Amino acid sequence: MACPDALEASDLLIVGGGTAGLSAGVAAAQAGGRVTILEAGDSLGGTLFLSAGQMSAAGTRLQHALGIDDSPEAHVEDIMRISADTANPTIVGLAARHAAEMYDWLESCGFSAAPACPVVGIDHEPYSRRRFVWGEDGGRSILKVLMAQLGPHLRSRRVATFLGTRVTRLLTEGPAVVGAECESGGVTVRHLARATLLTTGGYTANVAMTEKLTGYEQPAVMSWAGAQGDGLRMAMDVGGRARGRENVVTRFGAILESDAKPSRAIATFESYPERRAPWEIYVNAAGRRFMREDEPGIGSRSRALQDQPRQRCWIIFDQTILDTASPGIRGWTRAQMMAAFDGHAMFARADSLQALALACGLDGEALQSTVARYNASQQRGADAAFGRVHMPAPIMTGPFYAIRQQAFATTSSVGLAVDGELRVIDLADRPIPGLYAAGEILGAAALMGRSFCGGMMLTPALTFGRLLGRTLARPAA
Repeated sequence: MACPDALEASDLLIVGGGTAGLSAGVAAAQAGGRVTILEAGDSLGGTLFLSAGQMSAAGTRLQHALGIDDSPEAHVEDIMRISADTANPTIVGLAARHAAEMYDWLESCGFSAAPACPVVGIDHEPYSRRRFVWGEDGGRSILKVLMAQLGPHLRSRRVATFLGTRVTRLLTEGPAVVGAECESGGVTVRHLARATLLTTGGYTANVAMTEKLTGYEQPAVMSWAGAQGDGLRMAMDVGGRARGRENVVTRFGAILESDAKPSRAIATFESYPERRAPWEIYVNAAGRRFMREDEPGIGSRSRALQDQPRQRCWIIFDQTILDTASPGIRGWTRAQMMAAFDGHAMFARADSLQALALACGLDGEALQSTVARYNASQQRGADAAFGRVHMPAPIMTGPFYAIRQQAFATTSSVGLAVDGELRVIDLADRPIPGLYAAGEILGAAALMGRSFCGGMMLTPALTFGRLLGRTLARPAA
């Protein structure tokens, strides 16, 4: 495909310079390939600047040194158990089989796990083995290693990077993808390659795309600004397809700045019972409880809120709870909470439950009935409705308080469909020649199903990038 505005073809063209893209770029250069990385932002790294850097790999040297018996098979079993078999076993299996090799490589290049690691889990459903790790500086610990490994290849010009370069479309010859067209500094440029790898991340910063792909309202943007869904859109333009809509899952919730759309989070109410057992109750738009407030499973909590109208709830408590319990909002004092009740849109206070319901737009009689039933359960010491265990006090002393909590998405559940070799596939499950994908563009649903599995976004991104870099960038014989 000759054209005057096309640059010399690379062995591998990587669209997106984040976790998977950097991993692929390093591996491809180490394999002797010539690599081009196109990045829309002004720096390489993507979500590694924001990520907690949590990884999970089975059979690592770290585990062996600590006497931990683990295997990729056990890792897959855990993922499928936690996800209730909603994750994609082919993609999960591929990630698990190669994760230890990737992690050991990171350590050999200077990565160090935090002293507490490995653990069975933190802020996620626990694994059956201690395989969950992170670095002291979160995602930046990993980025430091990747950039150090990429450096020599940048200096030798085996890897060329183009920042501030947003790809607008993929280039094709017949059914095959042969490169990409991009805009940089007002100039259109074509980059050609034997193979094109999409590592552009997710879509959750693009409200319209999020709502179209998931079917859920997206009232807030709480993800990396570069998560615009460009790669997914471009792949679908050349015949690729999305999958995972049935397994969309959102985070349990945050307190938003306002009802403007999109808004941003100003705080999070502590919903992890192991960190703060709840004193409050949660009610939906009908003024009814809908879950066990001390539910230990993060996935169960998240799905319960996601299934409510507009994915929101109100946290209800009284003056006694405010005075007695530790503040429920992470990092806030009681004084900060009281200030918010003096006028913030997500906070309400009233002398009666009827007035509180009116302030929140809830049914007053329903809220009164809900609180009365909860108080009766608290007195009996048994919650027949939901099985809640921690019920330290009734809700009966005015004034009464409500805080609105909104579900949100930080990662993209829906993703680009690929086969077991990470080739992008079309509606008939046929691979599109020359086109591959790795990272969040594959969708969290493929790797975790409708659940949250520790390390199963970052680890597969690194692992798949490394696998594809090695296999795709070897120069033709």
